[in-house]
Amino acid sequence: MTALAGVDEIRVPVESDQDIVAARQKGRALAARLGFSSSDATMVATAISELARNIVLYAGRGEMCFHLESHGADPILVIRACDNGEGIADVRQALQDGYSTSGRLGVGLPGVKRLMDEFAISSVVGRGTVVVVKKWKQQ
Repeated sequence: MTALAGVDEIRVPVESDQDIVAARQKGRALAARLGFSSSDATMVATAISELARNIVLYAGRGEMCFHLESHGADPILVIRACDNGEGIADVRQALQDGYSTSGRLGVGLPGVKRLMDEFAISSVVGRGTVVVVKKWKQQ
């Protein structure tokens, strides 16, 4: 893990709409500071919003964490969304466009997967969910 200006990881607690905004702003600012293009920084911010919104909607509270990895000289922004909520009973179904248990559009997780370069999810019913996504800086 590469340090972010002396910090190993940026953590943002998430339990309200204000926290979603704060996480989005911190993630976008970090992407910009790392030299990501404006469109890539927007994709990062959108993915963070979706993941943080899922925490608020489905778990009530959780955390967004940002850190860096590197691929040669190029930074990779790693975003982890984690909660101790009810978990996702059928992850495969949750990753399908249009599926939603909240009556929303059902584009959150599938959209995040499309926006980012890497996507991994782990969920245990009754214990919570962890989503890790990565965005590579394009040359």
